[in-house]
Amino acid sequence: MEINLDGAVHYHYGKFPPLEFKYDEKLVNALMKANNAIARYDQMLKNMHNNEILLAPLRNQEAVISSRMEGTISTMDEILKYEADHEETDDTSVRSDVIETILYQRTLKRTQEALENGYPFSSALIRQAHQGLLSFGRGALKSPGEYKTEQNYLADRAKKNILFVPISPEQLQSGLDSLFDYIQNNEHNALIKTAITHVEFEALHPFKDGNGRIGRMLITLMLWQSKVISSPHFYISGYMEEHKDIYIDKLREVSLHDSWEDWCIFFLEAVEQQAIRNLEVAESIRQLYEDMKKTCSELLNSKWCVQTLDFIFTNPFFRNNKFTQKSGIPSATAHKITKALLDNKILIEVEPASGRRSAMYAFELLLEKVRV
Repeated sequence: MEINLDGAVHYHYGKFPPLEFKYDEKLVNALMKANNAIARYDQMLKNMHNNEILLAPLRNQEAVISSRMEGTISTMDEILKYEADHEETDDTSVRSDVIETILYQRTLKRTQEALENGYPFSSALIRQAHQGLLSFGRGALKSPGEYKTEQNYLADRAKKNILFVPISPEQLQSGLDSLFDYIQNNEHNALIKTAITHVEFEALHPFKDGNGRIGRMLITLMLWQSKVISSPHFYISGYMEEHKDIYIDKLREVSLHDSWEDWCIFFLEAVEQQAIRNLEVAESIRQLYEDMKKTCSELLNSKWCVQTLDFIFTNPFFRNNKFTQKSGIPSATAHKITKALLDNKILIEVEPASGRRSAMYAFELLLEKVRV
């Protein structure tokens, strides 16, 4: 089939990294606002008694939204129900959209662990992440972990018009070498470096599929590794999805007009607005946790309150047998706790027990704060 490239923007050969980058007043103001907003968000993270537990729902939310931007449609409830029954295994009878979203979440976490273990941002790390992201479902047919060997394109939503022609496969390795050299050695401000890295990665579009998801993972991981945020719980896909058309236009303008500064201003505004939104969600989760500590203390009169809360905040959907096995609470006590939480409508039953299968419960008070 002949591809019509009329109106398509082509990759900016020889213009990365930008040689002249101007910090004008508008860019400086955007940078200050983004820094202030993300600093407030990060301070809240530092004050949380266990942000890994309390902000697990935000990671789920990011996985759903980032995957949705690429046409993978799943819901928060589907993801959490799946996790209630499958931890590190994959049930191929489940909708592929659900599996793909789960893989996004797992890949983000495993790439974070690799960075913690001393692996640098590199071609090997990105390929490993891509292999994890596309290991099951439809992505398994799209060369997981392998760079493209044919020219790829970005089309509009109707797939009728080519919007952007990424770097050619023949020049991809040189482009990637320049990108990783920029990440490791350039002295740009961390937020600016993250912005430029993201736009360059998307312009390279190094894989046959999954580029958008990997590119958005890079944002979280770079901000964390550069210590802009103290833990990897900052997610930006919500803003990008809401402004997807502007996002794509700004990406194209970098190649079309060398508009690196305009792209960075858009990115910084995204960081600022998403930090404000994430702070509100995270604060509401933290407040719910504090309120539930009082409620559970009065209701249960038990030394197991904190373990109970940590479990249901981490597992907003769960089967009763998993609670008794994994919470660290004695079995008989765990059964009494779930009964008390059900009787007082803190938990709701979403699936009754059937044969050997335990009942499934949901912590609806948390779910209603993070559904997307």
